[in-house]
Amino acid sequence: MKKVPWFVQLLLIMVVAFAGARLLMTQVLSNDTVSGDSMQPTLNDKNRLISIRHHSIKRNDIVVLNAPDVAGELYIKRVIGMPGDTVAVKNEKLYVNGKLTPQPYLKTSFMRNEITAWGKAYNKDTTGVQFTADFNIKTNKSTQSARVPKGEYFVMGDNRFVSHDGRAFGFIKRSSIQSVVVWRYWPLNQMKTY
Repeated sequence: MKKVPWFVQLLLIMVVAFAGARLLMTQVLSNDTVSGDSMQPTLNDKNRLISIRHHSIKRNDIVVLNAPDVAGELYIKRVIGMPGDTVAVKNEKLYVNGKLTPQPYLKTSFMRNEITAWGKAYNKDTTGVQFTADFNIKTNKSTQSARVPKGEYFVMGDNRFVSHDGRAFGFIKRSSIQSVVVWRYWPLNQMKTY
């Protein structure tokens, strides 16, 4: 049997490695970049993320989804309501299935700063302005359902004050969720797993 030259072997290894990496990034993992402020303070504009496709979804997961209202766009949001859940916010407090639900990803100082900056930018009095306006999915114009429907999810951005999310576009089908975020790798000094 004739020996294969070293450069042909190297070329074959490179082709296999490239094909494997391409398959991994299109079928298993996703490399995503945050665009905008809707997930602050958790994620910032231009943060780079790795997410897993075909992953089970849990409450509070950060997900990458196909935008339901802008063809070809992706949104990054947090899962707040699972199938069958009721969701409401009253006086800045989140209630899921009627129970007060902690939101450790929201920082009081950040919320106050966002409201103050908005007031200054638009020359508005911020007295009584809420970071998360009161709502209930049962009476919300985009959802109008007592519970999150089977096979669907209710998502919101962490920066509730500016986020375009389920309060505006309604529930998200499971098939619209591309992946679940597991790692922020950029910037290096903010690396974190989720």
